[in-house]
Amino acid sequence: MSLVEHAPAHRLWLLRTPESSYAFRLDADDRPRHVHWGPPLTLAQATQVAARRNPADSSFDEPGDERQELPAEGGAFFGVAALAVRYSDGTSALEWCYDGFALEDDTLVVRLADRYYPLELSLHYRVRGDVVERWTSLRHTGSEEPIALLRTDSASWTLPRRDDVRLSRTSGAWSAEYGVLREPLPVGETTLTSRRGASSHQVNPWVMLDAGDATETDGEVWSSALAWSGSWRITVERTHTGRVTWTGGFGHEHVAWRLQPGETWETPVFAGLYAADGFGGTSRRWHAYVREFVQPHPGELRPVVYNSWEATGWDVDERTESELAAAAARVGAELFVMDDGWFGARTGDSAGLGDWIANEQRFPDGLGPLVDAVHAHGMRFGLWVEPEMVNPDSDLYRAHPDWVLHMANRSRTTLRNQLVLNFARPDVADWAHKWLDRLVGEHGIDYLKWDMNRAFTEAGWPEAGPDAQRLWVGHVRAVYAILDRLRTDHPDLRIQGCAGGGGRTDLGILARTDEIWASDNTDAADRITIQHGYGQLYPAGTMSAWVTDSPNPATQREAPLSFRFHVAMAGVLGLGGDLPRWTPDELAEAASLVALYKEIRPVVQHGTLYRLADPATSALTAVQYVLGGSVVVIFWRRPTEFARPFTPPRPAALDPAGLYRDQDGVVHHGAVLLSHGLAVDLPGSGYASAVVRLTRVD
Repeated sequence: MSLVEHAPAHRLWLLRTPESSYAFRLDADDRPRHVHWGPPLTLAQATQVAARRNPADSSFDEPGDERQELPAEGGAFFGVAALAVRYSDGTSALEWCYDGFALEDDTLVVRLADRYYPLELSLHYRVRGDVVERWTSLRHTGSEEPIALLRTDSASWTLPRRDDVRLSRTSGAWSAEYGVLREPLPVGETTLTSRRGASSHQVNPWVMLDAGDATETDGEVWSSALAWSGSWRITVERTHTGRVTWTGGFGHEHVAWRLQPGETWETPVFAGLYAADGFGGTSRRWHAYVREFVQPHPGELRPVVYNSWEATGWDVDERTESELAAAAARVGAELFVMDDGWFGARTGDSAGLGDWIANEQRFPDGLGPLVDAVHAHGMRFGLWVEPEMVNPDSDLYRAHPDWVLHMANRSRTTLRNQLVLNFARPDVADWAHKWLDRLVGEHGIDYLKWDMNRAFTEAGWPEAGPDAQRLWVGHVRAVYAILDRLRTDHPDLRIQGCAGGGGRTDLGILARTDEIWASDNTDAADRITIQHGYGQLYPAGTMSAWVTDSPNPATQREAPLSFRFHVAMAGVLGLGGDLPRWTPDELAEAASLVALYKEIRPVVQHGTLYRLADPATSALTAVQYVLGGSVVVIFWRRPTEFARPFTPPRPAALDPAGLYRDQDGVVHHGAVLLSHGLAVDLPGSGYASAVVRLTRVD
């Protein structure tokens, strides 16, 4: 059966996913109206829903009950506009005329045109697994004045009427990313946004809504995520009559663009997902979508990385890095990454950024000898880079002070002693691609850690005149283009996305990188909460997590080595400690735990995730991964009262009639595990953890 059906007599379209339906129609004035998003419906059933009408409450409210599919300024609409323009004569209201639809490959495109002005609007819909992808394009069909685009959202979504509504989102900060908040949705407008030029540490560009009754395992959840790595806005509106809609796209308030004659403006994807099996089911469907339709190399196993940063800081040289590489190889690392400090005058964060040539004093023969030494150990070689930034104290800035974001007659604010290069400028983007291409090609670089350590300030471009604000979009698109070109020209290159940790985590960057450095905070206790929030939308196989020293360099918290490893094993395991200072016993234990991770890695990185306990409410937390007949459960206990009893977490997704053998050879009945949980021995009252492996044997 087709994923898209059309009822011409009702001017209605129905999209089908394996477990949901999405429907919209055109009204008598050719305005797109939302009809249904939720459980599966037939085309006939969707037309019946569309025929239902509620009268207007008063002349002060929008008529009827159906919400606009992409709310635009004009008529009796008083809500949040997803599309707002201003024509050269000052007119801002929009009136549409239907101009047909097409199925282009696997995408439904519904075309509308302004009844008077030279503007065409296309609404795009595409089904990907359980997800409906939506985006919008605008085309200026005239030949004279530009059209001001005040707001161009990708899509708007409508929640079915429910008695109560709850909004789930993230709230965080640097080194405390992805904190999950579930709060009643107030009447009015709730806006989530980033004005920083990146998707941000503070809030991630996704939302989930439910009727206040969803749990991890049960209940309807509607969610949507924006595939964009720059500034963005999502506004959720709840009216006094109980209608709930939300709209989202790139840019933020007071940022506008001009659409030139003949030009087409396309927004990023704003993807939506309906699930009837709670927040856990929602997450698992997003994970499947990311693996199948977003990630560049979803079938690969991510290697165990060793990163030199926490061992060396700025004290980087060929001898030190070579010794670290040898130590990393002995404990089982598969990829060695040299972090900041290898280039230019980079002995701290105040100089050298932008001068991407190996420091001659630290690397007298260039990077070649170190790369060869790492490869000789059987490891791949990676480098830290921060292409979008520059120190004022650098040769690059002294030669090109006009290349940074700046405004005429305004000071240039430095954060972390650096400024932001304007990648919307073609000459800057070309410069960045050339040195990256040369660096990777000449040295056989296998992996880049692409970092971005500050937000946009003075986001201006004086030479661009009235089009200066395009930089908010142009910069991100240039980053995408460079990443795409590097991957095409160097097919074996793998890239980690980083922005001071998790400051640029979204579906847009995940389409061009292989993993995300989720947080600069490597404290294992904090990481449990950070990783819990990350996994609400993004799969474990994209989440880089390191084991570092104890006490932790940032928090000074002490934790056993096994606990630190077991927390990091919940994603893509990495090592970041000062290995030469570890004791022989610690190194032996580390090698054993790395070997264990390599055994369970296929299940963790490619398996289906089940959260068995919430770290916000339980000191004993567990996550489970299932791949075929293999099951991995990781338990973590944070300090608690001595002898406090715990309820053993109960595994999920097991066959009650099945038999499962653990790593000690004990056979468990599936029904017993599902009913009574897994009993693990976690002695004492401090940090403790365990990994349980189950294999189905019947």
